[in-house]
Amino acid sequence: MSPDAPTPVAPFSHAVEVDGWVFVTGQMPTWPGDDARPLPDGVEAQTARVMDNLIIVLRGLGLGLEHVVQARIYITRFKEDYAAMNAVYASYFPPERRPARTCIGVTGLARDALVEIDLIARRP
Repeated sequence: MSPDAPTPVAPFSHAVEVDGWVFVTGQMPTWPGDDARPLPDGVEAQTARVMDNLIIVLRGLGLGLEHVVQARIYITRFKEDYAAMNAVYASYFPPERRPARTCIGVTGLARDALVEIDLIARRP
């Protein structure tokens, strides 16, 4: 558990590490230190909040986005939000070092979020 990351919305760990592989639980666009604060408006703001939360979890393990090898993205309004989400997501990774990725359209997410992202990282 990372003390600086948002409180999980269900019973799980922020991340689990096995043999140098780090599995980061899907992060929601919630705010560290304020569970009651409303989610940001729009998929762009929610994607940025999710990415910032993922960075907090990785940082708590002494890692960064440069260690990410795979990402899974879940979005509730795939057709409407895919391009906008991609623009924000891409801004967090240099073009020459983007992880493998899957993006899945879903019917709903916790707290009525528009986006959730989980990661797999590898410790050097």
